[in-house]
Formats: sequence, C-alpha cells, structure tokens
Amino acid sequence: MPIKSVRSSQSGDAGNARKRALRPKDAATLIIYRREGKDISLLMGKRASTHVFYPGAFVFPGGRVERGDRFAPAVDRLHPVVEGKLLKMAGPRTDAMRARAFALAAVREAYEEMGVLIGEPAESVPSVSDPEWAAFLAHGIVPSISRLRFVARAITPPSQPRRFDARFFAVEADAIARSVEVPDKELEAPAWVTLPEARELNLPRITRLVIDELEPKIRNRDQIDPNSEITMRRMEYGTFRRYVL
Repeated sequence: MPIKSVRSSQSGDAGNARKRALRPKDAATLIIYRREGKDISLLMGKRASTHVFYPGAFVFPGGRVERGDRFAPAVDRLHPVVEGKLLKMAGPRTDAMRARAFALAAVREAYEEMGVLIGEPAESVPSVSDPEWAAFLAHGIVPSISRLRFVARAITPPSQPRRFDARFFAVEADAIARSVEVPDKELEAPAWVTLPEARELNLPRITRLVIDELEPKIRNRDQIDPNSEITMRRMEYGTFRRYVL
C-alpha cells in the first residue's frame, strides 16, 4: 500500500514538507503479555527523557530492522498465516526472508531493551558475525518465532523527527526462555503492568490504540488467532486513519 503525499499550492511549502517528511524505516515491536488469573499484564518500559523520539513515554520494546536480522538463526519458522500476512501487506519487494527479519528484529529488541530471550535453550549455538545477534546467542538461547502473532502495523506521522513503518507482534510470556541483565539502557525500569495500569501511563497514541486492538484478541482466549484481522494506521491529509488489512 503506497504512502500518499500531499502537494502544497506553494512550491516553497512543498519543498519544506519534503525536507521534513522523512522516509519511514522498517521497524518491529514485540508485545509480551502474561495472564495472572483474570488479569492480563504487559511488559513495558519508560523511554528516557533525553530521547528525541517520544521522551518519557511508556512503550513496548522495538526498533529498526537491521541487516543482521535477515540472517539470524532461529529454531523454527513463522506461522504460515503470519508469514502470508506479512508478505501480503509489505509490498512487492518483500520476500519470506524479509518477513522473517521483522519477527527476528522484534525478538532482538526485546532482548536488548528488556533482557528477555524468546527462544529455546541449545547446547551449541550457531556462529554469527553480527555482534548484536552474537550477544543474544552467547546466552545459549536460539530464537524462536513460530509463536509470534502479527497484530498491527503503524507508520509514524510525517511531523515526527524519526519515522518508522512498524510491525507489532505479540507473544505470551511463557515463550521467554531466559531473562538476563538488560544490555541496552534505552528503556528505564522495565515492568509488568496490567491493562488498566497501562492505560493510566504516558503512552504514545499508537501504543494506546494497539493495546485497545490487542485486548479482545487475548481476552478469554488461550492464544491469539493468527487469522484475526490486522489493522494499519497512518497519517493522511492531517488525519490518523485506520485500515483493516
């Protein structure tokens, strides 16, 4: 789905708009949730006040998809329905390897920002040249992505100093193989918060919207149905629009 551009009647304004509107970079986010009786908790952290992008906001772990994510090892594959939706919704230049990279980027970011490793223990792990993935594998865990569910997509508005085309994944907490010291201090005080508690926090708008979309997918269900609808949100002509994909 191509991104529409807005043309100004003033050539100078159009030029300034082009300078301001950065091209979104591929990104991935992982929502880790757990059930505690009737309560559902989410793993979130607070962005440092010094950050340019959403300073002081509570968010899920996530970040830019890196080249190393395409080649990182995994013990399994994406659920075929999840892979199909990623392929269908990401345009003609997306192949299975790129779709896989979205999920692995989400797993890597959860490790770097929250210290949790989604995967399975292994007596021997593959050797990789990418330093970020080498650090992950050094804990004796190989990533697992088959349980990740694609739940939403959002493109950062053009007015933001950084722009991302983010895919949101969700996975239940029992997929965590190990928790370690957080290697990346980008998020402060990672913690489990209930859904009502999360809604009282300082949240980016898209985070709040994704939580609202996620709740019915996990409430009173054993797991997220991979066939459930995926929503996409992006800014068009000054309005934040929602699409069902």
